[in-house]
Amino acid sequence: MKRLAEIFWVFFKIGLFTIGGGYAMLPIIQKEVVETKGWMTDEEFLDAISLTNSLPGPLAINSATFVGYRVAQAPGSLAAVLGAATPSVLIILLIAVVFNNIMDYPVVQYIFDGIRPAVVALILYAVIKLAKSAKVGEYFNWVVALCGFVAIAVFGLHPILVVVCAAAYGLFVRGRVVKAVDARKNRKGGDEA
Repeated sequence: MKRLAEIFWVFFKIGLFTIGGGYAMLPIIQKEVVETKGWMTDEEFLDAISLTNSLPGPLAINSATFVGYRVAQAPGSLAAVLGAATPSVLIILLIAVVFNNIMDYPVVQYIFDGIRPAVVALILYAVIKLAKSAKVGEYFNWVVALCGFVAIAVFGLHPILVVVCAAAYGLFVRGRVVKAVDARKNRKGGDEA
């Protein structure tokens, strides 16, 4: 029960203090899950984000479900999802009650004007942090990342199609190349012996 309360509280804090959606939550989730709690390594977190990003539904809820399951199976998933969703529900209810009355105030507009660039900074930080874990410095990863960006930004392909194509490319093409290189190294090593 203590572990479930801990999972709930971690994701409640993340949900309460994150503005800007799932991608803005990534650096906060990574800090809590990897650095503070040690529930996952950076590589495991990147794999989890890659997987949950390719599933339907909000990234924050998907990643909470995955991390919660990883830590405490199905009850952990439930605790994480409830923790991540509860602040949003409470805030939305509060906004619904007072939103129309406060949106006309200049101070509220100034607050939102200040929050927008901070959200962009959080998303940029997540991209840089995840790029390091993904080893984007490797030639293959640069090619996939750039092709995916061009496909979405220039040609307007749907991101789901890009994710499916990248997964297929990694599975079939990259997998064959790695196997061929490994086989060549094994043969070379056998010839030298």
